Formats: sequence, structure tokens, C-alpha cells
Amino acid sequence: MTAPDLRKTVRIAAAEAGEHFRFRPSEQWEVARYVVRWVLLLTPVAAAIGSACALFLWALDEVTNARFDHPWLLYLLPVSGLVIAIMYRRFGQRSEGGSNLIVDEIHEPVDGVPARMTPLIFIGAVSSHLVGASVGREGSAVQMGGSIASAFNRLFRLDSDDLATLLMAGVAAGFGAIFGTPIAGAVFAMEVLTIGRMEYRALIPVLYASLAADFTTAAWGIHVTSYAVAVVPPDGRLPFDAWLMAKVTLAGAAFGIAAVLFAEFSHGFGRAFHRYVRWPLLRPVVAGLIVIGAVFALGTREYLGLGVSSPHSGDVTVATAFLPGGSGDLSWWWKIMFTSLCIGAGFKGGEVTPMFFVGATLGNRLAALLQAPVDLFAGLGFVSVLAGAANTPLTCTIMGLELFGAANAPYFAVACFVAYLVSGHSGIFLSQRVAVTKMPLRGWAGHRTLRDVARH
Repeated sequence: MTAPDLRKTVRIAAAEAGEHFRFRPSEQWEVARYVVRWVLLLTPVAAAIGSACALFLWALDEVTNARFDHPWLLYLLPVSGLVIAIMYRRFGQRSEGGSNLIVDEIHEPVDGVPARMTPLIFIGAVSSHLVGASVGREGSAVQMGGSIASAFNRLFRLDSDDLATLLMAGVAAGFGAIFGTPIAGAVFAMEVLTIGRMEYRALIPVLYASLAADFTTAAWGIHVTSYAVAVVPPDGRLPFDAWLMAKVTLAGAAFGIAAVLFAEFSHGFGRAFHRYVRWPLLRPVVAGLIVIGAVFALGTREYLGLGVSSPHSGDVTVATAFLPGGSGDLSWWWKIMFTSLCIGAGFKGGEVTPMFFVGATLGNRLAALLQAPVDLFAGLGFVSVLAGAANTPLTCTIMGLELFGAANAPYFAVACFVAYLVSGHSGIFLSQRVAVTKMPLRGWAGHRTLRDVARH
């Protein structure tokens, strides 16, 4: 090609590129209209979800304090389980599907999420915490968020695609408000649906809903527990200590295995109860009696409830896990057992906060074993076990930055992504779809994932 021909070709290509990328006011107007529309739609939704989360967090604090003040409430655990089972059997209908129902409705909107799910999960979770069931709060927040968002659709009357976006925004709002991590909440709603793929279709709605809900919760005067990781990089630069990074990688693998154990035992206890306790109303009663027996056998109540804090000195909690010697060697294991038993039997709440306990206490022990910073490793475990169990490594990396600061970002990213890789396809959400294969292995027991077993 001669020089004149080359120059002509370049001019033609430049003209075509300019035509393709030229400013189109109509497109900008469509974007602006899209943003304004969703801001108007989601403002009341986020305010309602944030207010519900504020009330829920306040109620959890009240009933947890009541349980500490009145230890005899533990003996009502079987009774509370029975009442919750009767309530869901009588009024629950599709609400029994919980968070998995919301994920299914986002993938394939059919009948929406029942409005009754909000009062049912609120009462069920608060009742479970009052008597000491080892459950969390994320599941309740996600279910309330999805249910409230779906209830608003009776007014909005959106089509199926927009309804899916609305439900995703509800999930983001609930997750972001309950933990005080709005950015992680937005990413969670996009990442949790399908393993290996992000749902960017709702990027602006989920971010706005999560931020607005978190703002609403804080406006009610409700604040989440704060933790501190003291490892600060020199000269304000991001840290990179090769030897410490090797330890973090090893710890991430351990957190991934803990995530597998948590997911497998949670589903395994559920299958065992369905197989050996035929009467559904009796399952939480049996589990409650087992929990009471375990409390007496171990001689401690530190594995009941959320496990975030305790008025009793010497109890292992999430807070003590950030201190040297703040965890027993098997604290993480016993929390898995208590929570898996309660979740599998039908007590209401969630799995995430107990996983914070599992990860933080395991990180505490690994730090002692590897001679690493205790607070850093507790923080890594705090988010990494969730990364593996929920298959949400990006969400949990961002959560680590929101909760503990960005100074140790490389360590949080490596721990979360290694945990996600090691955990395989095991997970706590059975309705997650699989877009990519993370590992050549098909699971620890030869099947691809527990959700495949559940469906087939």
C-alpha cells in the first residue's frame, strides 16, 4: 500500500469512528430518564427497607439482651421452634422458600415474592434469637428487602425485566442496610445470582437502593458493630509482604474449606431432618433439645445467637477474635455445628453473621499458628468464609474494605478469592445458577453441587 493510500485509509477509518462515537443527545436523554425513573421508584422502597432493617436490628439487640438477662429463655428453644414451624405451616405458603425464592424470582419472575414474607421472617428471626438459636440476620434482611420491593410492585406494575431489577434492588438494600456496607450490598445483589457472572443490568438501581437504605437505617440512629485492623502500611502505600502474603494465601484455603463445611453441614442437617423426622413440626423441637444438651455438654453458651458480643467475660465472640487468645481452638467448629443444626431444622434468621464468627475465630487460631497479625487474620476470616460459602468473592472483598479500611486491600482480595476457588461449587444458596466452572473437581463428594442433588 502506497503512502497516499494509507493516508486515505486512515482518514476513512477516522471518519467512521467519529460517526460511531459521536455525541447523541437522544442517548444521553434516555440515560437521564432511566436514572430519574429508578430514583423516583426506589426512594420509597429503600426508605421502607431501611426502616424495616432499623427496626429489626433494634429488636435483635433487645431480645439478645433479654436472653442474657434471663438465661432460662434457652429452655423455650424447642417451644419457639414449634411455634415458628406452625406459623410458617399455617401462613407461610411460598414464603418458606426464603432467600432462594427471591433468587428464583429474579431469574424467572413468576408470581413475585409474597408480602407476608416480611412479617413472617421478622417474627421468626426475632423469636429465634430470643431463645438462643444460632442464626444470623442477613437472611432476614434479604427476605424483607425482596418482599417489600415486590409489594411495591403491586403499585408500580412493572414488566418482568423491571420486576427483576426491582427485586435485585430490594436484596441490595436489605444486605447493605443490615451490615452498614452499601457498596458491598449493591455488588452482592449482582454477584449472588449466578456463580461466575455479574448481573450488571441493574447497576444503578442496586447501588442507589443500597445507599439510600443504609442512609435510612443510620438516620434512625441504628449503627452496626465496628471492628479495627491495626496493620497499617508504611508511608501510606499499599502493603506487600511476600511472606505475609504466602500466609494469607494458606489461610484463604483454610477459610474456603471452612465455607465448604458450613454449607455441607447446613444442607446435610436439613436432609437428615427430612429423612429421620417425618413430621415437619417436630424438627425444630428435636433440634432445640439437641442444642440445649450441647450447651450443657460443652459448659458454655457462647455459641448461641449471633455471637457478636457477650456480657460474660471469657466468652468467645466475634469481637474477642480480633484479640490475641480471643478464641478457642475449636470455637469455629462448634459454631458451624450449632448454626447448621438450627438452620437445617428450620429456625429463622440467616447464616452470614454466624459465618463471621466462624471466620474470625478460625483466623484468630491461624494467626497464632502462622505467627501472623491476629486482627488482620480475624478480619480476613470474617469476610472470606462468606466469600466461599456464598460464592461472592468480589462482594466480600469490598465488604472487607468498607468494614476494616482499604490499607490491607491486597490481603483481603487474595484471601477472598482463594477461599472462593477452594470452596468449589458448594454454597448456602441452592438457587444460584452456575455460569462457569471454578475447579476441575466436581465437588468433595463426587457430585457437581448440592443444589444439583436437591433438584434431582
